Amino acid sequence: MADAAPRATREAFGATLIELVKDGYPVVAVDADLAGSTTTKKLGDYDPERLFDAGIAEQDMIGIAAGLALTDRIAYTASFAVFGTGRCYDQIRNTVCYGNLNVKICPTHAGLSVGPDGGSHQMVEDIALMSVLPNMRVLVPADYESAAAAIRLAAQTPGPVYVRMGRAKVPQVYEPGFKMTPGGSRLLREGKDVTLVACGLMVNEALVAAQSLAEKGIEAEVIDAYSVKPLDEAAILASAKKTGFVITCEEHSVIGGLGSQVATLLAAKQPTRMKFIGVQDRFGTSGELKELLRRYDCDAEAIIAAAIEA
Repeated sequence: MADAAPRATREAFGATLIELVKDGYPVVAVDADLAGSTTTKKLGDYDPERLFDAGIAEQDMIGIAAGLALTDRIAYTASFAVFGTGRCYDQIRNTVCYGNLNVKICPTHAGLSVGPDGGSHQMVEDIALMSVLPNMRVLVPADYESAAAAIRLAAQTPGPVYVRMGRAKVPQVYEPGFKMTPGGSRLLREGKDVTLVACGLMVNEALVAAQSLAEKGIEAEVIDAYSVKPLDEAAILASAKKTGFVITCEEHSVIGGLGSQVATLLAAKQPTRMKFIGVQDRFGTSGELKELLRRYDCDAEAIIAAAIEA
């Protein structure tokens, strides 16, 4: 891990959109009255003609983005995850994905890390919703640098892409200039006893857990599965074969998310002992990030316990 101040993944959004414009990409963004929070306001300040505000009308936001994509723009949508995926799911399904349009669904404020906003705003079902849609790719960055890489990769990938970003400041995992590859992952730590497959802010929790487990004589391999759909099947299968034990780690429901997709892969191609760290079929509640991760057994201590109890 790099030694740098924590930053929220959402902070990379507006800044990276400006970089893409400077690099010649025909980028536009459509926001649903949250441009300051999602940081697309930065793009609007840089070039007002590239930012469209749909108001509190997420379904219209998707429709506008779809129309812009049909005029050869790369259209990014921005809202909080609970609104930017749930409230407009029909439009994402039937317009963006069914039409295989070049729209990037990039909400912020996903997961438990919304914190004090509580269960009504803590979207822990979004990865499942987006992953089940044909034509949709799903990227879940671990930190600011990987969020910037995900937003850039989305611009380089034809068709629908989902990029999940958060509100909370999270530790830096990657150095500046990190690049994602389509359908890729990153092996962050080698081990022989257990494989920790993580995404999003749980990547850092997995790294912390791996360090603690090493002190107990358990060597954990850590994989950042930043591409949740499609998965990097080769990397996960190779690691599972080596360790014989896989623990998935996500700030999302254990139903339909990273854990479900890894389990489906292993069941079909290489049955492996598994445990699942994530939200256990519950809504969130108001609280600070650290206490919420602890309350929902989504922190490093939960990962350590799962590895030891195996």
